Formats: sequence, structure tokens, C-alpha cells
Amino acid sequence: MKNKKALFHIVKREALPWYQAWMIRGAAILLALIVCSLVTIIVTGLNPLSLYKTMFYGTFGTNRKTWVLFQKLAILLGISLAVTPAFKMRFWNIGAEGQVMAGGLACASVMITLGETIQSNALMLLIMLVVSIAAGALWGFLPAFFKAHWNTNETLFTLMMNYIAIQLAAYFIIIWEVPKGSGKIGIINQKTRMGWLPYLGGKQYAIIILLVAILTILIFIYLKYSKQGYEIAVVGESERTARYAGIKVERVIIRTMILSGALCGFMGMLLVGGTDHSLSTELVGGRGFTAVMVSWLAKFNPIVMILTSFLLVFMQLGAKEVATNFYLNESFSEILTGIILFFIIGCEFFITYKIQFAKSGKEA
Repeated sequence: MKNKKALFHIVKREALPWYQAWMIRGAAILLALIVCSLVTIIVTGLNPLSLYKTMFYGTFGTNRKTWVLFQKLAILLGISLAVTPAFKMRFWNIGAEGQVMAGGLACASVMITLGETIQSNALMLLIMLVVSIAAGALWGFLPAFFKAHWNTNETLFTLMMNYIAIQLAAYFIIIWEVPKGSGKIGIINQKTRMGWLPYLGGKQYAIIILLVAILTILIFIYLKYSKQGYEIAVVGESERTARYAGIKVERVIIRTMILSGALCGFMGMLLVGGTDHSLSTELVGGRGFTAVMVSWLAKFNPIVMILTSFLLVFMQLGAKEVATNFYLNESFSEILTGIILFFIIGCEFFITYKIQFAKSGKEA
């Protein structure tokens, strides 16, 4: 009986030049838009070009919409930057949602309890910064400590820490709620604006965008040029190699997760003190999980994360505008977003691997 030869097999590519990789990604996005157009025509009968025009208007149509776009881009990018050191180390930190929430809860507690005691907003912001970073760092330290010493499953550990942070926030919201029974704490220090981040050039979100831009540069330098960034990369490639090279893996794991959690806590402060000025269990809104996708799609490159974050935020805001203007169910906008994401994620396969078909003819 003759052995049947496989028609094709999958082979890992050598690293593609950057322009070829981006050509593949561009082709994937174009193909995704074509598929979205076909789905739109079949399901709704609407002109797909009008939908894309509406998506563009939903993000750049007015000055306010544009600032909201960049604010949401900054928050998503900041959280993505926070999880990147851990993921580059192959530490599967799924706890950004809880780490940001912990930072936001600590920030809100300072604003509420010290809002009438401290008269200097600069001092208030400094205290908020310290406690938010400390809370996020604690949420990052705990799973890293157990992983480093007892090799626990970091995915489950960080995931469970999310629920603890959310339930803690829910508990304190009940204590701080105004009026009682509303389930909300309202705008914190609305009259005095104590603990609010200052406006920059008269723009509410400008300082958040500036801080995240600085953070992007710092993380890029840290991962690419610092000794600690090198150690993170080595541990991510192989713990055995890292140990052979004299790197203390346990120390690197704990140090990196403290950094990751601290940055998440900082983003929690920006959310509470800079945008929401309040606290709710929906403070992070799933961005902790979306950040994982942003980081992976960008191959842990902070500069490329700007593009991936922009693409996701653009699609989310644009899809909502489409659902509103054309009186469509919000699920339809999520379908369009899902199709585009499917093609973007799928194209990464063809960047990393190639399909080789079996050669014709007799072979031994």
C-alpha cells in the first residue's frame, strides 16, 4: 500500500521585510472592507460607501469627536503599553482590567477622602499618583510572586484578580454612592475640581494624550535599549537560556510584573482623574482585554501599537455611529468590527507562516 503524500504543509517563514508584512496587512484590511460591503448589501440593502463615510464622520466629523477619538486612543494605547513588558516575557498577564481598576479605586478613594482636607491640587495629584501606582503594582506583584516561587498559572491568577478588584470597587461604590440607593457616586469634587487633571491649552484630554505619548517613547527605549529590556527578551525566549546567562529569572518576573501593574495603576488614575472623574465597575470597559490584542498585533512594538490602537478605536467609534445613523441594531456594527478584526488577526498567520504545496512527480 502506497503512502499518500500530503497535498500541502505549513512552513514557518523567515522574517519578512517590514514593507512586505505591511503590504499583507493592508491587503487584509482591503479584503475585510470588501467582505463588509457584501455583508452590508445582503443584510441591509444599504450602500456600503455611505456606511464607511458615516464611520469616518463618527470619528473625525467634529472637533469634539476627534478629541474623543484621541482620548480613547491614548487610554487603550497606555494600557497596551502596560501589559507589553509582561507579554514580551511570555508572562500571560490577563489582569490588566483588574490592575487598572485597582489604580482607579485607589485614586477615587484619595479624591473622596482628602478632597476637602488638601487645598493644593498639585499635592492631591501627587498623592493620587503614588497610591494609584502602588495599588496597580500590588495587583501585578501578587501573581508574579506566586509564579516565580511556586510556578502557579499566571493566566488564571491574573484573571481572578480582575474579579477581586471589580468587587472591591462595587463595595466602595455602595459606601460612597450619592444619593444613597442610586448605585453611583456621581462626579467626584465637581465644585472644587480637586484631584482633576488640569486642562492643557484649554483641552480636557490634551494632558492625557501628552502623558501617553511620553510613556510610549519611554517604553520603547526601555524594551529596546535597556539592560532590563534585554533580560525580559531573553527570559521570554527561553528561561533555561536566561538562567545559563546568569539572569535571575524570578527577579525579572517579579520586577516586570510590578512595572506592568504600576503602569496599569497609572492608567487607572488617568481614567478617574482625567476623563470620568468618577468610579464605576465599568471604568475600564474591557480595554484590559483589548490591550492584549493590540500588543500582540504590534509584535510588542510600542510605536506600531499606535497604529493598532488607532485602528481598533476608529472601528469601534465608527461602527457605533453607523448603528445610530442608520437605525441598525448595535450587533450589526459589532459584526462589521468582528469581520475586520478576523482578517487582521488572520493575516498574521500568513506573515509568520507560508503554505507549500506538494511537488508533482514520483518521489522515493
